[in-house]
Amino acid sequence: MTTTSTPERQDLPRIVRAMAVVERVGNALPHPFWLFWVLSGILAVVSAALATAGVSVVSPSDGETVTVRNLLSGDGLAMAVSTMVDNFASFPPMATIVVVIMGVAVAERTGFLAAVMRVSVSRVPASLVVFAVAFAGTAAHVASAAAYIILVPLGGLAFRAVGRSPILGIVVAYTSIASGYDASPIPTPNDAIFAGITTAAAQIIDPGAYVSPISNWFFNIASSVVLALVITAMTRLVLSKRPDLDADPDAPDDDLGQLQLSSRERSAVRLAGLALLVALIVLVAVVAPASSPLRGEGGSIVESPLLEGVAALVALLFGLVGIVYGTRVGTITTAADVPKLMVEGLKQMAPVLVLFFAIAQFLAYFDWSHVGDVLAVVAAEALQTTGTPIVVIFLLVLVLLTLVNIMVTSGSAMWSIAAPVIVPMLMLVDVPPETTQALFRIADSGSTAITPMSPYFIMALGFLQRYRKDAGIGTLASYTLPLAIAMTTVWTLLFLAWWALGIPLGPGAPVR
Repeated sequence: MTTTSTPERQDLPRIVRAMAVVERVGNALPHPFWLFWVLSGILAVVSAALATAGVSVVSPSDGETVTVRNLLSGDGLAMAVSTMVDNFASFPPMATIVVVIMGVAVAERTGFLAAVMRVSVSRVPASLVVFAVAFAGTAAHVASAAAYIILVPLGGLAFRAVGRSPILGIVVAYTSIASGYDASPIPTPNDAIFAGITTAAAQIIDPGAYVSPISNWFFNIASSVVLALVITAMTRLVLSKRPDLDADPDAPDDDLGQLQLSSRERSAVRLAGLALLVALIVLVAVVAPASSPLRGEGGSIVESPLLEGVAALVALLFGLVGIVYGTRVGTITTAADVPKLMVEGLKQMAPVLVLFFAIAQFLAYFDWSHVGDVLAVVAAEALQTTGTPIVVIFLLVLVLLTLVNIMVTSGSAMWSIAAPVIVPMLMLVDVPPETTQALFRIADSGSTAITPMSPYFIMALGFLQRYRKDAGIGTLASYTLPLAIAMTTVWTLLFLAWWALGIPLGPGAPVR
């Protein structure tokens, strides 16, 4: 197989060099756990310098003077030691993500989520296979990391089943998951994490601020459909034209039966779907009366126990479908199996919980020192003084976060670093925190499909090498790059149109 017969191959060395630089720089960064302690040390030094200089600002929220406090002082040390446990326990995403994961774990560990993914990409006509795999990729995020493990190889099988290149199927599945990671039409664990971090950042300006896990839900639903359409169009117009996207004739034969469900699995999926439908009907019936206990004051749904407890509701619904499915297929045989599955899910979350400990301390130090207040106020005043159009601000923030995402692929880590400055800064120019979070979603997703810093990039490359043994980092990056660019561009345009039209981002979440 020649490596110079197409323009794409001629461009490949440049892409390879660029990806190699990204990989070297990214590998030089410490583990996110240590990164936050390093950032805390830097924050301490900065706070000491600013406090010594007597730096202060007037808070626009209450007109009070806010002075930077020295983290290296005796008071700073006492605060750091005495609040360490409380910082962790009160970290906004902490309890929410644990509750959500317990429910999602039941749905995942029983095999329900994998079965739904297989259903979504099997028996699809050739004309719809690209859209089906792409949309399944945006919806698969509810399974977190399992989405990559399950759907990427299934994408290759689905394409092969309709006579198309399995390589193309792998690229479509991987890119839809990676570059559309925060566009799920179904509430995911990430929604709870991001909402908690955004809430903590917003409370720097407004102590009573609260961002719901479904505050971007309407925008996410539209984004998932639009991104699937973009992938479909780009696959047809660009990727399908590449002559090197043919299967290797020496590639192993695939068992296309992996796409099919057994009769028991099909029955279990139907029963689980029916149980979900009944549960939703009951929920609607309970919420419908204006006097419902799940409504807020004056019959409000926006400010109500329903939305305040949405994380628990999501967990219960996932737990319900998982239990029904698992009971039917035999992955749940006794009631004791259910808490065991929850424990397995929480074990998988252990690395995230450890990272949360470091993040919680960093955010607490940021809040106590008032460095975030100063940065936000100064930046907001600069934007107002220069008269920078809000659209330009959005684009600058998007570009900055996109570049950071290439190196720091953990969404929770990146948002924990950026949110304490960007969310308050934009709040001071009248941009709601929910809107800033929606903008972050685009940056956190778009460049993920092209960076070798993501462990799932290497995993996808392994699947790709089943069909093209000479494929490398540059090969996969060259396939995903046009899709990632198109997705980010169109997603940004969707966001700007959403902002211009003033469409709510989610329940009780105005865009401006």
